[in-house]
Amino acid sequence: MAGRIRQSDVEEVKARTNIADIVGEHVSLKSAGVGSMKGLCPFHDERSPSFHVRPQLGYYHCFGCGESGDAYTFLQRMDHVTFTEAVERLAGRIGYELHYEDGGPAEGAGNRARLLAANRAAEEFFLEQLGTPEAEVGRRFLGERGFDADAARHFGVGFAPKSWETLTKHLRGKGFTTEELAASGLVSQGDRGVYDRFRGRLIWPIRDVTGQTVGFGARKLLEDDPGPKYLNTPETAVYHKAQVLYGLDLAKREISKTHRVVVVEGYTDVMACHLAGVTTAIATCGTAFGVDHIKVLRRVLGDDSGLGEVVFTFDGDAAGQKAAMRAFAEERRFAAQTFVAVAPDGLDPCDLRLARGDAAVRSLVESKTPMFEFVIRTTLARFDLETVEGRVAALRAAAPIVADIRDPALRPGYTRELARMLGMELEEVGRAVR
Repeated sequence: MAGRIRQSDVEEVKARTNIADIVGEHVSLKSAGVGSMKGLCPFHDERSPSFHVRPQLGYYHCFGCGESGDAYTFLQRMDHVTFTEAVERLAGRIGYELHYEDGGPAEGAGNRARLLAANRAAEEFFLEQLGTPEAEVGRRFLGERGFDADAARHFGVGFAPKSWETLTKHLRGKGFTTEELAASGLVSQGDRGVYDRFRGRLIWPIRDVTGQTVGFGARKLLEDDPGPKYLNTPETAVYHKAQVLYGLDLAKREISKTHRVVVVEGYTDVMACHLAGVTTAIATCGTAFGVDHIKVLRRVLGDDSGLGEVVFTFDGDAAGQKAAMRAFAEERRFAAQTFVAVAPDGLDPCDLRLARGDAAVRSLVESKTPMFEFVIRTTLARFDLETVEGRVAALRAAAPIVADIRDPALRPGYTRELARMLGMELEEVGRAVR
């Protein structure tokens, strides 16, 4: 039987760990008096911070939902790891060598830890492959989009060779079992057995808020590739696409400091924004922006004062407008003000940077339009405002949007703006809004 971690080591690791550093990777903390910090609770949805951390005691407590514990408890609850995995992870952070009661490895060292290790080994493999002759097509793709070798390294971009099982053999050689590789989503099972999931594609590592690689996004490069344009890691024990935001590990500190986040639509858009100086850019990973993404962002934003900004960038086409309307449906979940930025000619941030330079990307974000104004204009565009019938129908469609504005101080202004757009009397529009 493998032994348990010595209790003395458990206590030593906890004593050497600053719990505020651990919690701070998930929650934006502010001073709350001598020896105390506070932020939005990561365990329940709230608008006013009731989650308190006391670094000197190594303890946290939420006065809203009652959750409390130490650094180990926090990791177990946040990252769904076992107690053993939490101790091993914190020991690894501080470089502390753990000892076990019988000298062996910890019992149940953890499926999650093995999956993360497999992803880390795969990421290193993909990075090495980007420098091979076969990866010329990938390097050319990056170059054509304005990304040099330094940019690729910064974002960890790699290449998956067009091979049936090169990665599989490489990872087996490092001690990973077929079951572990399948559980990590790195391999697939077919009639011919196990094979690499990603083949002949450019690879982006997808990391959680703590910087651990939990999955990958892969872009098609070859014409004979029958797969989709983008292929992501499937749902695994460590990768949940509804909760992961690409680039958040790089952007979180600036988001927390500036209380602004820029939501873009793809990996290359995140890269373009960061290289242009918009270092708060993040993107979803093959799924629509949803409730779980908002919960993650609100904690990083410290979204309790209403002073923050969430800026969505969308393509100017119909699909982009549809995406904006989906985002608007969740707008009320933010305390921060929400905005929409649509580039001239409908260019996404990556294409905009290529066509007009870094300054144009920064200008795109600064020239944002309030979300409510954008949604009202998008709604009115469906009607013929040259006719009485069209204006009345447009009013019926737009009035509920204005009535739904959560900040009562903004409603009168948008009521006047709607009256101006429709060319109708303010009193008539006001009645419809009320």
